Amino acid sequence: MSVRKSPPPPTSQQGALTKRARVDDDDQEEDGNDGGMTMTVASSGVAGGKGALVRSVKRTSGLAAPIVSLGGAHRGEIIACKFDKTGERIAAASADRCVSLWQTYPPHENNGYLPNIHKQAITDLSFSPSDPSLLYTTSADGTLLLTSLSSGQKLGKFSAHYGPVNSLSVTNSTASGKDLCLTGGDDGVARVWDPVALIEDGEKTPVAELDDGLGGCVTAVEWGKDGGVCYVGGIDNEIKVWDLRKEEILYTLKGHTDTIASLALSPSGHHLLSYSLDSTLMIHDVRPFSSDPTRVYRTLTGAPSGFEQMLIKCQWSQTDGGARVACGGGDRTVTVWEVESGKILYKLGGHKGSVGAVDWHPREPIILTGGKDGQMLLGEIDAENRS
Repeated sequence: MSVRKSPPPPTSQQGALTKRARVDDDDQEEDGNDGGMTMTVASSGVAGGKGALVRSVKRTSGLAAPIVSLGGAHRGEIIACKFDKTGERIAAASADRCVSLWQTYPPHENNGYLPNIHKQAITDLSFSPSDPSLLYTTSADGTLLLTSLSSGQKLGKFSAHYGPVNSLSVTNSTASGKDLCLTGGDDGVARVWDPVALIEDGEKTPVAELDDGLGGCVTAVEWGKDGGVCYVGGIDNEIKVWDLRKEEILYTLKGHTDTIASLALSPSGHHLLSYSLDSTLMIHDVRPFSSDPTRVYRTLTGAPSGFEQMLIKCQWSQTDGGARVACGGGDRTVTVWEVESGKILYKLGGHKGSVGAVDWHPREPIILTGGKDGQMLLGEIDAENRS
Protein backbone atom coordinates (compact mmCIF):
# COMPACT_ATOMS: atom_id res chain seq x y z
CA MET A 1 0.00 0.00 0.00
CA SER A 2 1.46 3.38 -0.96
CA VAL A 3 0.98 6.56 1.04
CA ARG A 4 0.97 9.96 -0.71
CA LYS A 5 3.04 12.53 1.17
CA SER A 6 2.87 16.27 0.81
CA PRO A 7 5.99 17.76 -0.79
CA PRO A 8 8.35 19.56 1.60
CA PRO A 9 8.11 23.36 1.77
CA PRO A 10 10.45 25.07 -0.69
CA THR A 11 13.78 26.34 0.56
CA SER A 12 15.19 29.75 -0.34
CA GLN A 13 16.98 28.10 -3.24
CA GLN A 14 13.99 26.10 -4.46
CA GLY A 15 10.98 28.34 -4.34
CA ALA A 16 9.63 31.76 -3.57
CA LEU A 17 6.87 33.65 -1.86
CA THR A 18 4.95 35.85 -4.29
CA LYS A 19 2.99 38.81 -3.01
CA ARG A 20 1.20 41.81 -4.47
CA ALA A 21 0.89 45.00 -2.48
CA ARG A 22 -2.69 46.00 -1.77
CA VAL A 23 -3.92 48.62 -4.22
CA ASP A 24 -6.78 50.92 -3.37
CA ASP A 25 -9.72 50.93 -5.75
CA ASP A 26 -9.22 54.55 -6.65
CA ASP A 27 -5.66 53.78 -7.74
CA GLN A 28 -6.80 51.20 -10.27
CA GLU A 29 -6.75 52.30 -13.85
CA GLU A 30 -9.22 51.20 -16.47
CA ASP A 31 -6.69 49.00 -18.23
CA GLY A 32 -5.95 47.12 -15.05
CA ASN A 33 -2.63 48.79 -14.38
CA ASP A 34 -2.23 49.71 -10.73
CA GLY A 35 -0.22 52.83 -11.51
CA GLY A 36 2.88 51.43 -9.86
CA MET A 37 6.08 49.75 -10.94
CA THR A 38 6.66 46.03 -10.45
CA MET A 39 9.89 45.30 -8.60
CA THR A 40 11.42 41.83 -8.37
CA VAL A 41 13.65 40.85 -5.47
CA ALA A 42 15.29 37.43 -5.87
CA SER A 43 15.81 35.33 -2.77
CA SER A 44 18.38 33.30 -4.73
CA GLY A 45 20.36 36.42 -5.59
CA VAL A 46 19.15 36.65 -9.20
CA ALA A 47 16.55 39.36 -9.85
CA GLY A 48 13.57 38.00 -11.72
CA GLY A 49 14.78 34.44 -11.26
CA LYS A 50 13.50 31.51 -9.31
CA GLY A 51 12.76 32.36 -5.71
CA ALA A 52 11.75 35.99 -6.29
CA LEU A 53 9.54 38.28 -4.25
CA VAL A 54 7.38 40.43 -6.50
CA ARG A 55 5.78 43.54 -5.16
CA SER A 56 4.13 46.64 -6.58
CA VAL A 57 5.53 50.00 -5.57
CA LYS A 58 3.63 53.18 -6.22
CA ARG A 59 5.91 55.64 -8.00
CA THR A 60 5.90 59.36 -7.24
CA SER A 61 8.47 60.75 -9.68
CA GLY A 62 9.98 60.45 -13.14
CA LEU A 63 13.13 58.68 -11.98
CA ALA A 64 14.06 55.38 -13.60
CA ALA A 65 13.82 53.67 -10.19
CA PRO A 66 12.90 54.67 -6.63
CA ILE A 67 16.61 54.97 -5.83
CA VAL A 68 19.23 55.93 -8.42
CA SER A 69 22.98 55.96 -7.76
CA LEU A 70 25.17 58.52 -9.49
CA GLY A 71 28.82 57.70 -9.14
CA GLY A 72 32.18 57.23 -10.77
CA ALA A 73 32.86 60.87 -11.60
CA HIS A 74 34.87 61.88 -8.53
CA ARG A 75 37.91 60.64 -6.64
CA GLY A 76 37.07 62.62 -3.50
CA GLU A 77 34.07 63.24 -1.28
CA ILE A 78 30.99 65.10 -2.53
CA ILE A 79 30.91 68.34 -0.55
CA ALA A 80 27.92 69.98 -2.25
CA CYS A 81 25.31 68.89 -4.80
CA LYS A 82 22.27 70.78 -6.07
CA PHE A 83 19.46 70.81 -8.60
CA ASP A 84 19.06 73.77 -10.93
CA LYS A 85 15.79 75.69 -10.71
CA THR A 86 14.20 73.55 -13.46
CA GLY A 87 15.10 70.29 -11.71
CA GLU A 88 16.48 68.90 -14.97
CA ARG A 89 20.17 69.17 -14.09
CA ILE A 90 22.38 68.34 -11.11
CA ALA A 91 25.79 69.78 -10.25
CA ALA A 92 28.14 68.16 -7.76
CA ALA A 93 31.29 69.65 -6.23
CA SER A 94 34.05 67.52 -4.79
CA ALA A 95 37.21 67.69 -2.76
CA ASP A 96 39.03 66.59 -5.93
CA ARG A 97 38.60 70.20 -7.25
CA CYS A 98 36.19 69.12 -9.97
CA VAL A 99 32.49 69.62 -10.76
CA SER A 100 30.35 66.97 -12.42
CA LEU A 101 27.05 67.66 -14.20
CA TRP A 102 24.25 65.12 -14.41
CA GLN A 103 20.92 64.62 -16.09
CA THR A 104 18.28 64.21 -13.37
CA TYR A 105 15.93 62.02 -15.41
CA PRO A 106 16.59 58.82 -17.39
CA PRO A 107 19.11 57.83 -18.55
CA HIS A 108 20.68 59.79 -15.62
CA GLU A 109 23.83 60.52 -17.60
CA ASN A 110 26.94 62.30 -16.46
CA ASN A 111 26.87 64.84 -19.31
CA GLY A 112 29.42 67.37 -18.17
CA TYR A 113 32.69 67.63 -16.28
CA LEU A 114 34.70 70.67 -15.15
CA PRO A 115 38.15 69.41 -14.10
CA ASN A 116 40.46 71.22 -11.66
CA ILE A 117 38.63 74.53 -11.84
CA HIS A 118 40.01 75.49 -8.42
CA LYS A 119 43.43 74.96 -6.86
CA GLN A 120 41.98 73.35 -3.75
CA ALA A 121 38.81 71.53 -2.70
CA ILE A 122 35.50 73.03 -3.84
CA THR A 123 33.51 73.88 -0.73
CA ASP A 124 30.14 75.01 -2.12
CA LEU A 125 28.25 75.70 -5.33
CA SER A 126 25.06 77.33 -6.58
CA PHE A 127 23.28 77.65 -9.89
CA SER A 128 22.42 81.20 -10.89
CA PRO A 129 18.78 81.88 -9.91
CA SER A 130 18.35 83.94 -13.08
CA ASP A 131 20.21 81.71 -15.57
CA PRO A 132 20.64 77.95 -14.89
CA SER A 133 23.46 77.81 -17.45
CA LEU A 134 25.67 79.74 -15.02
CA LEU A 135 27.32 78.07 -12.03
CA TYR A 136 29.02 79.67 -9.02
CA THR A 137 31.60 77.74 -6.99
CA THR A 138 33.75 78.57 -3.96
CA SER A 139 36.90 76.89 -2.77
CA ALA A 140 39.35 76.38 0.04
CA ASP A 141 41.74 78.42 -2.11
CA GLY A 142 39.75 81.55 -1.18
CA THR A 143 38.18 82.18 -4.57
CA LEU A 144 34.71 82.62 -6.04
CA LEU A 145 34.33 81.35 -9.61
CA LEU A 146 31.61 81.90 -12.21
CA THR A 147 31.47 79.31 -15.03
CA SER A 148 29.30 79.09 -18.14
CA LEU A 149 27.93 75.56 -18.41
CA SER A 150 27.03 76.16 -22.06
CA SER A 151 30.62 76.72 -23.13
CA GLY A 152 32.55 75.39 -20.15
CA GLN A 153 34.45 78.69 -19.96
CA LYS A 154 35.37 80.50 -16.78
CA LEU A 155 33.68 83.91 -16.93
CA GLY A 156 35.35 85.27 -13.85
CA LYS A 157 37.46 84.17 -10.90
CA PHE A 158 37.71 86.45 -7.90
CA SER A 159 39.68 86.51 -4.66
CA ALA A 160 36.82 86.50 -2.18
CA HIS A 161 38.52 85.71 1.15
CA TYR A 162 41.88 85.35 2.84
CA GLY A 163 41.68 81.63 3.41
CA PRO A 164 39.01 78.99 2.69
CA VAL A 165 35.52 80.07 1.61
CA ASN A 166 33.16 77.89 3.63
CA SER A 167 29.72 78.82 2.35
CA LEU A 168 27.98 80.41 -0.64
CA SER A 169 24.45 81.71 -1.21
CA VAL A 170 23.19 83.42 -4.37
CA THR A 171 20.10 85.58 -4.86
CA ASN A 172 18.68 87.64 -7.68
CA SER A 173 18.33 91.27 -6.64
CA THR A 174 14.80 92.60 -7.13
CA ALA A 175 16.17 96.12 -7.44
CA SER A 176 18.83 95.53 -10.10
CA GLY A 177 17.78 92.19 -11.54
CA LYS A 178 21.36 90.98 -11.13
CA ASP A 179 22.79 88.09 -9.16
CA LEU A 180 24.34 88.85 -5.78
CA CYS A 181 26.66 86.35 -4.11
CA LEU A 182 27.03 86.05 -0.35
CA THR A 183 30.18 84.30 0.91
CA GLY A 184 31.60 83.47 4.32
CA GLY A 185 35.15 82.42 5.08
CA ASP A 186 37.78 81.44 7.60
CA ASP A 187 38.95 85.05 7.70
CA GLY A 188 35.92 85.85 9.87
CA VAL A 189 34.17 87.99 7.25
CA ALA A 190 30.92 87.74 5.28
CA ARG A 191 30.89 89.55 1.94
CA VAL A 192 28.38 90.40 -0.79
CA TRP A 193 29.61 90.36 -4.40
CA ASP A 194 28.19 91.68 -7.67
CA PRO A 195 29.61 89.33 -10.34
CA VAL A 196 28.59 91.60 -13.23
CA ALA A 197 30.53 94.51 -11.74
CA LEU A 198 33.48 92.23 -11.09
CA ILE A 199 33.58 91.02 -14.69
CA GLU A 200 32.51 94.04 -16.74
CA ASP A 201 33.82 96.91 -14.64
CA GLY A 202 36.80 95.24 -13.04
CA GLU A 203 35.46 96.21 -9.63
CA LYS A 204 37.50 94.39 -6.99
CA THR A 205 35.68 95.44 -3.82
CA PRO A 206 32.59 93.76 -2.40
CA VAL A 207 29.18 95.43 -2.40
CA ALA A 208 29.01 95.01 1.37
CA GLU A 209 31.12 93.49 4.11
CA LEU A 210 30.35 92.30 7.62
CA ASP A 211 33.36 91.73 9.82
CA ASP A 212 32.30 93.21 13.15
CA GLY A 213 30.88 91.06 15.93
CA LEU A 214 31.07 87.74 14.08
CA GLY A 215 33.33 86.12 16.66
CA GLY A 216 35.61 84.12 14.36
CA CYS A 217 35.34 82.00 11.22
CA VAL A 218 32.13 82.26 9.19
CA THR A 219 30.91 78.76 8.37
CA ALA A 220 27.38 79.28 6.98
CA VAL A 221 25.57 82.05 5.09
CA GLU A 222 22.07 82.43 3.64
CA TRP A 223 20.05 85.17 1.95
CA GLY A 224 16.75 86.49 3.30
CA LYS A 225 13.61 86.38 1.18
CA ASP A 226 13.83 89.92 -0.21
CA GLY A 227 17.61 90.13 -0.53
CA GLY A 228 17.83 92.91 2.04
CA VAL A 229 18.74 90.64 4.95
CA CYS A 230 21.48 88.03 5.30
CA TYR A 231 21.99 85.30 7.87
CA VAL A 232 25.54 84.58 9.00
CA GLY A 233 26.63 81.73 11.27
CA GLY A 234 30.04 80.79 12.61
CA ILE A 235 32.16 79.14 15.26
CA ASP A 236 30.68 81.32 18.02
CA ASN A 237 27.52 79.13 17.84
CA GLU A 238 25.31 82.09 16.92
CA ILE A 239 23.49 83.35 13.82
CA LYS A 240 23.70 87.05 13.04
CA VAL A 241 20.82 88.67 11.14
CA TRP A 242 22.51 91.30 8.99
CA ASP A 243 20.53 94.19 7.47
CA LEU A 244 22.31 95.32 4.30
CA ARG A 245 20.36 98.57 4.03
CA LYS A 246 21.26 99.72 7.52
CA GLU A 247 24.64 97.95 7.43
CA GLU A 248 24.13 96.60 10.93
CA ILE A 249 23.22 93.44 12.83
CA LEU A 250 19.50 93.52 13.65
CA TYR A 251 19.50 90.67 16.16
CA THR A 252 21.16 87.36 16.97
CA LEU A 253 19.66 83.87 16.94
CA LYS A 254 20.93 81.73 19.81
CA GLY A 255 20.37 78.20 21.04
CA HIS A 256 23.09 76.07 19.49
CA THR A 257 26.06 74.96 21.58
CA ASP A 258 28.54 74.32 18.78
CA THR A 259 29.59 75.67 15.36
CA ILE A 260 26.82 76.50 12.87
CA ALA A 261 27.36 74.08 9.97
CA SER A 262 24.66 75.22 7.52
CA LEU A 263 21.64 77.49 7.05
CA ALA A 264 18.57 77.27 4.81
CA LEU A 265 15.58 79.60 4.44
CA SER A 266 12.07 78.15 4.13
CA PRO A 267 10.16 78.62 0.85
CA SER A 268 7.89 81.17 2.54
CA GLY A 269 10.84 83.09 3.96
CA HIS A 270 9.30 82.96 7.45
CA HIS A 271 11.63 80.41 9.02
CA LEU A 272 15.35 79.73 9.02
CA LEU A 273 16.73 76.21 9.41
CA SER A 274 20.13 75.78 11.02
CA TYR A 275 22.25 72.71 11.63
CA SER A 276 25.05 72.71 14.17
CA LEU A 277 27.91 70.44 15.11
CA ASP A 278 26.01 69.91 18.37
CA SER A 279 23.91 67.49 16.22
CA THR A 280 20.70 69.51 16.42
CA LEU A 281 18.60 71.34 13.87
CA MET A 282 16.76 74.46 14.93
CA ILE A 283 13.94 76.20 13.11
CA HIS A 284 13.92 79.92 13.85
CA ASP A 285 11.03 82.32 13.33
CA VAL A 286 12.58 85.17 11.34
CA ARG A 287 9.40 87.12 10.58
CA PRO A 288 9.84 90.83 11.33
CA PHE A 289 7.36 90.91 14.21
CA SER A 290 7.74 87.52 15.88
CA SER A 291 6.03 87.30 19.28
CA ASP A 292 8.59 84.79 20.60
CA PRO A 293 11.64 86.60 22.00
CA THR A 294 13.81 83.47 21.51
CA ARG A 295 12.49 82.99 17.95
CA VAL A 296 13.00 79.20 18.31
CA TYR A 297 10.08 77.51 16.57
CA ARG A 298 11.25 73.89 16.70
CA THR A 299 14.31 71.87 17.74
CA LEU A 300 14.97 68.59 15.92
CA THR A 301 17.36 65.77 16.79
CA GLY A 302 18.40 62.53 15.15
CA ALA A 303 21.20 63.51 12.76
CA PRO A 304 24.58 63.09 14.50
CA SER A 305 27.38 65.28 13.22
CA GLY A 306 30.01 62.60 13.76
CA PHE A 307 33.67 62.92 14.67
CA GLU A 308 34.74 64.38 11.30
CA GLN A 309 33.31 67.83 12.08
CA MET A 310 31.96 68.25 8.53
CA LEU A 311 29.89 71.29 7.58
CA ILE A 312 26.85 69.11 6.93
CA LYS A 313 24.12 70.80 4.88
CA CYS A 314 20.40 70.98 5.62
CA GLN A 315 17.49 71.87 3.32
CA TRP A 316 13.72 72.42 3.12
CA SER A 317 11.40 70.44 0.88
CA GLN A 318 10.03 72.44 -2.05
CA THR A 319 6.98 70.65 -3.46
CA ASP A 320 4.95 70.85 -0.24
CA GLY A 321 5.78 74.40 0.82
CA GLY A 322 8.48 73.36 3.26
CA ALA A 323 6.48 70.83 5.27
CA ARG A 324 9.61 68.70 5.64
CA VAL A 325 13.30 69.28 6.25
CA ALA A 326 16.30 67.05 5.61
CA CYS A 327 19.86 66.89 6.83
CA GLY A 328 22.84 64.61 6.31
CA GLY A 329 24.74 62.99 9.14
CA GLY A 330 27.85 61.29 10.37
CA ASP A 331 25.90 58.02 10.70
CA ARG A 332 25.89 57.56 6.88
CA THR A 333 22.21 58.47 6.60
CA VAL A 334 19.97 61.38 5.67
CA THR A 335 17.20 62.18 8.12
CA VAL A 336 13.87 63.69 7.06
CA TRP A 337 11.54 65.33 9.60
CA GLU A 338 7.99 66.61 9.45
CA VAL A 339 8.20 70.23 10.55
CA GLU A 340 4.88 70.60 12.38
CA SER A 341 5.12 67.44 14.47
CA GLY A 342 8.91 67.23 14.72
CA LYS A 343 8.59 63.53 13.85
CA ILE A 344 11.30 61.69 11.93
CA LEU A 345 9.68 60.45 8.72
CA TYR A 346 12.65 58.74 7.08
CA LYS A 347 16.16 57.54 7.82
CA LEU A 348 17.66 57.13 4.35
CA GLY A 349 20.72 54.94 4.04
CA GLY A 350 22.79 53.81 1.08
CA HIS A 351 26.02 55.73 1.52
CA LYS A 352 29.28 54.15 2.71
CA GLY A 353 30.46 57.27 4.50
CA SER A 354 29.18 60.39 6.21
CA VAL A 355 26.60 62.37 4.25
CA GLY A 356 27.39 66.07 4.00
CA ALA A 357 25.29 67.29 1.05
CA VAL A 358 21.53 67.27 0.54
CA ASP A 359 19.03 69.02 -1.73
CA TRP A 360 15.34 68.71 -2.68
CA HIS A 361 13.97 68.68 -6.21
CA PRO A 362 11.96 71.86 -6.99
CA ARG A 363 9.03 70.06 -8.65
CA GLU A 364 8.91 66.42 -7.55
CA PRO A 365 9.33 64.57 -4.23
CA ILE A 366 12.96 63.65 -4.91
CA ILE A 367 15.85 64.06 -2.52
CA LEU A 368 19.49 64.30 -3.61
CA THR A 369 22.36 63.31 -1.30
CA GLY A 370 26.13 63.28 -1.56
CA GLY A 371 28.66 61.69 0.75
CA LYS A 372 32.25 60.98 1.74
CA ASP A 373 32.12 57.89 -0.48
CA GLY A 374 32.13 60.10 -3.59
CA GLN A 375 28.64 58.92 -4.54
CA MET A 376 25.30 60.67 -4.99
CA LEU A 377 21.89 59.12 -4.51
CA LEU A 378 18.57 60.24 -5.94
CA GLY A 379 15.77 59.02 -3.70
CA GLU A 380 12.08 59.08 -4.49
CA ILE A 381 10.07 60.17 -1.46
CA ASP A 382 6.46 59.05 -1.14
CA ALA A 383 4.67 62.22 -0.11
CA GLU A 384 1.46 60.36 0.76
CA ASN A 385 2.52 57.09 2.37
CA ARG A 386 5.11 58.14 4.91
CA SER A 387 6.74 55.51 7.10
